[in-house]
Amino acid sequence: MLKLSTKGRYGVKAMFDLAQHMGEGPISLKSIAERQDISEHYLEQLISGLRKAGLVKSVRGAQGGYLLGKEPDKIKVGDIIRVLEGPIAPTDCVSEEDPECCSKAEFCPTRIIWEKVRDSIADVLDSITLETMLEDAKKREADRSLYMYYI
Repeated sequence: MLKLSTKGRYGVKAMFDLAQHMGEGPISLKSIAERQDISEHYLEQLISGLRKAGLVKSVRGAQGGYLLGKEPDKIKVGDIIRVLEGPIAPTDCVSEEDPECCSKAEFCPTRIIWEKVRDSIADVLDSITLETMLEDAKKREADRSLYMYYI
């Protein structure tokens, strides 16, 4: 089963949290951890990689914390996943970065399938930005408020 680890899933949640609170100044890891129900220690490890990749900026000091490294419409979910999980690939022989070739690669009947799976996943992840996620969240919130009844 093709499955993302908690690194990728939690990293996207943390980045979405930063996008939601953009404009409020630097956001502490503690507040992200609490809102997203992620261990603060684990979040530190994830943020480190995202910072090195330029997706997050850190601000030191008493009022320090983290900010998005780019505008939400410039950060694709695929960018976050690749930083935290590595290249998108259902098998090693079709890795985006460094495909491991086997002796049967040219004639492999299943390789084309794995390439199509890789490309489909990459297309979806690269078509969604943090901005897209923010817009979707606003729509869901608006839809939910339509169905709230008070007695």
